[in-house]
Amino acid sequence: MLASHAGDILNLTTMKKFSSSAIARKYLDYFDNNLEAAIKALQDLSEAKPDTERSRYKIPDDAPIVIEGQSLSKSYKLGRQKVEALKDVSLTVHQGEFIAITGSSGSGKSTLLQLIGGLDKPTGGTLVVNGQNIQKLSDRKLSVFRGQTIGFVFQFFYLQPFLRLQTNLEVAAMFARTKRKVRLPNVNKLAAAVGLEDRLQHLPRELSGGQMQRAAIARALLNNPKILLADEPTGNLDSANGKAIIDLFEQVRRDFGTTIIVVTHDSSIAARADREISLKDGVLVS
Repeated sequence: MLASHAGDILNLTTMKKFSSSAIARKYLDYFDNNLEAAIKALQDLSEAKPDTERSRYKIPDDAPIVIEGQSLSKSYKLGRQKVEALKDVSLTVHQGEFIAITGSSGSGKSTLLQLIGGLDKPTGGTLVVNGQNIQKLSDRKLSVFRGQTIGFVFQFFYLQPFLRLQTNLEVAAMFARTKRKVRLPNVNKLAAAVGLEDRLQHLPRELSGGQMQRAAIARALLNNPKILLADEPTGNLDSANGKAIIDLFEQVRRDFGTTIIVVTHDSSIAARADREISLKDGVLVS
């Protein structure tokens, strides 16, 4: 009965939406003799969240704060002009959170990420990362802090084209002066975790874009950072590989309790984060 009247009940878009859904077919069969109940069931389904719903990972109530910024500002001089990239931005991030930073080009997203990662220092306000006021650290101490605490993943993979994947992955541990007998097992473990254990002797040109980004993530994780920062990590990937990278981020968070902050223009990625921090003209808007 429902199937014969469906065209009068639902528009074509809605029917297409549910035509391949096993759940919808279940409702169609179950309510075949109860048209009113079937309509209600399909309406409930149409209001359900899409596949991009936020992660169900539960942050413990007592999770410590790993990033706390108060009234952060960052300005640059461009010739005689003063450019205010960030203006009075405050934020708090707890251990294990997955945060998306969004906003249009020039909104201050990457600037905020660089401040959190210690790649630059604010011109105003205070920033404490993993218990360290990074503004007060010398360049040498800040470099050590970054190597021990923060992993970086960028839109461009930055794999050395003349080095095999195994050596590319080792680089971070080399700078941290980790002994080879320690770093090699870690490289093998991470390569397996991102599905690249059979690519360790390949050069970057022999890898796909998705494989290169997974390699970049493995490299960022080699020193077991507490915080993983990613700047448009799916910008050079197709939608399927982009989804796989975000799946990998969620796996990293579940397995290691890593705090993950992603700068993105992609609303579907932002929708999967625990929460979204949105910037406009250097100002926090949500």
